[in-house]
Amino acid sequence: MKWAKYIFWTFYRLWFYIISAIPTVILFPVLIVCLLKDNYYPYFFRLAKIWGRFILVGMGFSRKVSIETSLNPKSSYMFVPNHVSMIDIMLILSVIDHPFVFVGKEELAKIPVFGTLYKRACILVNRNDKNSRKAVYKKVQKRLNSGLSICIFPEAGVPEEHIVLDRFKDGAFKIAIDHEIPIVPISMPDNKKRFSFTFFSGGPGKIRIKIHAPIETKTLSFKDTRALNSEVRAIILKALEKTS
Repeated sequence: MKWAKYIFWTFYRLWFYIISAIPTVILFPVLIVCLLKDNYYPYFFRLAKIWGRFILVGMGFSRKVSIETSLNPKSSYMFVPNHVSMIDIMLILSVIDHPFVFVGKEELAKIPVFGTLYKRACILVNRNDKNSRKAVYKKVQKRLNSGLSICIFPEAGVPEEHIVLDRFKDGAFKIAIDHEIPIVPISMPDNKKRFSFTFFSGGPGKIRIKIHAPIETKTLSFKDTRALNSEVRAIILKALEKTS
């Protein structure tokens, strides 16, 4: 019955917020302490991985992880995933072992409790503010100098439901070239089906994630930005279309 599906979807969405909030509230004091100093961040990251995995299991998702090439634990990377769902962050956190920092929208810092952690743990950007975008480069440099990696959703937002993969902004690629760090494309083909931003949709099941082989940037210059952008987008798009 159709009404039964709507009831399920309503409770399923509410359940997501409940199991997201519970560990956040319980661990809040510890998480804040882990964000007091930059060298404490790896401890925060370990807890964030547990948080992400807890939510995925609680939502009934089973992960299928594919890694093309093992990553060097002593190197920093620019992780570049497609963005379609609120569970993208949890899935990426649960899979990648390299401590990394998200670059995200500053408006999310307004969310109670979560926002307090978010603005301390992430590099915030107002994409409509040129000065804010410029400031990201300095903050990224500081994080990279401390041995961390960076994760940016290059679509700069969540595309409409019918769009498989939106156009990529150049920011992530300019940063990677400037700091000579490899780009790691990440494709997640199932998150839109399992938990999109459409309220009455989704459900438990398998969610796949593929960590593609790193693309070196040491020999590139800023004139190669668009070509690198297109290369990475093509890799992710091919993976999404192949597994859809």
